[in-house]
Parts: sequence; structure tokens; C-alpha cells
Amino acid sequence: MARRTLSFDPIDEAQRNWRAAGWTPASEGMAVVTSVMRAHQILLSRVDATLAPFGLTFARYEALMLLHFSRTGQLPLGKLGERLQVHPASVTNVIDRLEADGLVRRKPHPDDGRTVLAAISAKGRRVALAASAGLNAGVFESPELAGAGALVAALRELRRAAGDFDLGAS
Repeated sequence: MARRTLSFDPIDEAQRNWRAAGWTPASEGMAVVTSVMRAHQILLSRVDATLAPFGLTFARYEALMLLHFSRTGQLPLGKLGERLQVHPASVTNVIDRLEADGLVRRKPHPDDGRTVLAAISAKGRRVALAASAGLNAGVFESPELAGAGALVAALRELRRAAGDFDLGAS
């Protein structure tokens, strides 16, 4: 069933209702959160559609790209989890799926027997680059995302304040 396009902005309407209810101080924050959540839905749909032909989810794509851009093409599973900002069980699941598809392989760390490395395969590099080309053309270079530097900066500050990173930490 096709989604019907509305003749009004429902977030503007919600903000008007928030103000009418006496929640004016919160109305802008509500509009920001709701707008970001809806934008997330739109972008996730575009990303999912672009990555589906490659058999990837965005989480698997991100893991592949971390490995692709790493100096040696491999990273400890723990470091992948830190950089992806996900629970270790999620990293295990992502690497399991990538390994089953022949895109990565697990290998022991040469200097630390307790550490397992995920290493990108040649096939993984080809898929990562092809998926990136698709995402660049179909999502990341979208005209509506051009000039979004102020939005990125605002969201970076929100993420920093939430403890995602500390630029002063060593």
C-alpha cells in the first residue's frame, strides 16, 4: 500500500498543539526530536534499499568499512565494538554474518591469545567498495543533504554531551 503524502507538515502541527497545551518551552525540543526520528526512518529506508542487493545491513556495512579503512585490514572484535558503539554480543552477531558470507574471517591475535581479530577478505573489500559507491550515489550525495554541516555540528555536540566521545581525552 502506497503512503499518502500529507498536505501539511505534521511536526509543525504537533508543535502548534504543544504550544496550545502550554508546553511552549518544550515545543522546539519535541519538534527537533520528532524531526530527527522521522529523518532517521527516511534515511534508514534508503540505506536499507541500497544495501539489500549486497546482503548487508548498515551495521554490517559499518563493520566492513572500519576493517577496510584500518591500516592492516583487521581489528580486534573489542575495538570494533568500541568504534561501532555497540554491545559485544552485537559485534559477534555482525561478524558471524559477515564471516558466513565470506566477507571477513576471524583469526587469532599474534601477540595476545585472548584476543580475536576480524580481518576483511578480498571479497569483503570488493563488496564494501561497491556498497559505498551505491550509498554515495543513492544516499550520501542526495541534494537534500548538501549543506548540512550545521546539522552535523549540532548533532556532534549532542553526541559529545551524551558521552559518545571526549575530544580532550587521550
